[in-house]
Amino acid sequence: MMLHKAACGRSASPSQLRALLHKSIQANKSTLFLTTTKAFSSIPGWATFDPALLGKNSTPHYVQNLVSGSWQEKDAISKTISIPDPIDKSSFPICTVPDTQVSDLTPFIESMKKVPKSGLHNPLKNVERYLYLGEVTRRAGEELSRSDVSEFFAQSIMKCSPKSHAQALGEVKVTAAFLKNFGGDNVRFLARSFGVPGDHLGQESVGYRWPFGPVAIIAPFNFPLEIPVLQLMGALFMGNKPVLKPAEKVALVMEQFLHLLHYCGMDKEDVDLLNCQGPVAQELILNSPIKLTQFTGSSRVGELLSEKTGGKVKLEDAGFDWKILGPDVSDVEYVAWQCDQDAYASSGQKCSAQSMLFMHENWDDVGLLSTLKENASQRSLDNLTVGPVLTHTTKDILDHTNKLLEIPGSKLLFGGKELEKHNIPDVYGAVEPTAVFVPLDEMLKEENFETCAKELFAPFQVVTKYNDANMCLVLEACERMSHHLTAAVVSNDAKFLHSILANTVNGTTYAGKRARTTGAPQNHWFGPAGDPRGAGIGTPEAIKLVWSCHREIITDNLVPDEWEKPAAT
Repeated sequence: MMLHKAACGRSASPSQLRALLHKSIQANKSTLFLTTTKAFSSIPGWATFDPALLGKNSTPHYVQNLVSGSWQEKDAISKTISIPDPIDKSSFPICTVPDTQVSDLTPFIESMKKVPKSGLHNPLKNVERYLYLGEVTRRAGEELSRSDVSEFFAQSIMKCSPKSHAQALGEVKVTAAFLKNFGGDNVRFLARSFGVPGDHLGQESVGYRWPFGPVAIIAPFNFPLEIPVLQLMGALFMGNKPVLKPAEKVALVMEQFLHLLHYCGMDKEDVDLLNCQGPVAQELILNSPIKLTQFTGSSRVGELLSEKTGGKVKLEDAGFDWKILGPDVSDVEYVAWQCDQDAYASSGQKCSAQSMLFMHENWDDVGLLSTLKENASQRSLDNLTVGPVLTHTTKDILDHTNKLLEIPGSKLLFGGKELEKHNIPDVYGAVEPTAVFVPLDEMLKEENFETCAKELFAPFQVVTKYNDANMCLVLEACERMSHHLTAAVVSNDAKFLHSILANTVNGTTYAGKRARTTGAPQNHWFGPAGDPRGAGIGTPEAIKLVWSCHREIITDNLVPDEWEKPAAT
C-alpha cells in the first residue's frame, strides 16, 4: 500500500484519506512482534526488543534494513557489524547491524529512482499527504509522550550512547514536543506560498516551497533519536522521500522509532533505513538520483561529502563552541553549574558542548575555577554523568591533553586521567572531565591556535583568561575559528553584550547571565551560521531552508481584447 500514490490521477477525499490511514495502521500492527523474554517493566506493543536485555543475550538483537516498504531479513545481507556494550566490554554485544556492502545497494538505488523530482507531494500534487503526515505526526507525538514509551527510548539511548537518565529522557521529551508542534495542519502550513501582483491584468507570480524528491540523511551517534527524527520528519513534511543512514553504534534507536511511526499509520514505503559504513553510503549518494544529503557530524567528513557531491549538502557539523564570561560577576554558583553542564554533560559529546571558555579576570577573583573543579568531581560513571567517549580512545584524548600542556604557561586545571574502575571497551575513551588552561596570547600564536581549537568530542575544554585591555584578542580568537554553531555570552552588561554579538556569527548564540552553549530544544532554531551549506533543525524556518527550494510560477493568461501586433524588436 502506497499512501503517496493515493492522489495520482484524482484527489482522494478526506474520508478516503482516513480509510487509507486506518488500513495502514492495521497492516502495520499485524507485523509487530515482541521479544519473548521481558525484563523491562513495560514494552510498547510495536517494539522488537527489551532494552534491559541488550548485552545480556548471546544472540543479540539484529537491526534490520528497511527498503521499499519491506524489512530485510538477516540473510539478505551477508556481513554484520557487532556493536559492543559501551559500558562493559565483558558483556555480549548489544546488537548486530547489517554491514551493507556496495553490492547490496541495488534495492536502495531502485527505491530512490522511483521518486520523482517533484517529490511524493508538493503544493500542486498529492496535497492530501500534508494532512496524512500531520495526522501521523500527531499520533507519534502522543505515543512518544506515554511514560512507558518515553522510558523505553530513554533506556535504549542509554544502552548504546551512554548518558545520564536525565539527559536521555530530555532527548525523548524534546522529540515528542517537536512532533506535537507539527501535528495536524502545521505540516501544510510549512508549504505556505505567497503571491505578487503582475505587470498587467491576468499576470501573477506565486512562490512555492518545492521538494527535492529523493534525499539522504546521515545522522550522528550522540543524539540517536532527536537529531534523526527532527531531520527525517522535516524531509517528509516537505514532500521528499528520505533514505536514513544512522550511526552504526546507535542504529537500534531509529529502527524502533520507525516501528513507532508505522504503528501510528505511516506508510512503510515513505522512508528507507540503510545500515552501512560511510563509504557505502557515499556510493549510494553518488550512484542514485539523490538530490540533497543532510549531514550531521564531524567537519572533516562534512567537507569530504560536500566535495564528492558537488556541494549538494546541508551541513550541521563541528563540535567546537565557545563561551565568554563578561566582566559583570554575579550568580557564581549558577554560572559554574551551567559551565559544567555545557562542557561535560553527555561526556562532552554534543555538537554544542562548551569547548573553550573565555573568562574575564574578575571571575578568577571569586574562585570560579575551583568551583568548576568541584562540580566536575561529582560526575560518576555509576550514574553516567560521565561515561564512554565513542569516537576517541583514551589515548587520543590524553595525547591531546599533553600536547596542550606543552604550550608555555599552560596548566592542567583538573582531570587529565583515565577513569578508575571501569570496563569500557578499548575502542572507546574513558577519561575524567578535563580542563586545560592556556594563556590567551599563547593560544593565538600561529603554531598553537589549531591545537587549542581542535574539535574533540569528549569531556574536555580549554580555559583562558582576559581583561578589559585585551578584549580585542577574544574577538580575534572567535574570528579565527572555522565553524560557528553555538556560543554563549554570559553577561547582563548591555554594552558588553552588544560588542560581542555584533562581531561574532555563531548560528545559535545564547546571551545573558543564564547563557549556555548546549540545548537544542524544539522551540528555537539550532544550527550554524556563516556557511551557505548550513543546516538548521527544529523550527519551520529550519525545515523549509533544509528540505525545500523556492519555485516561482508566473501565471499570465489574459490577452487584452484591443491587443495589436507590435513591430518586431
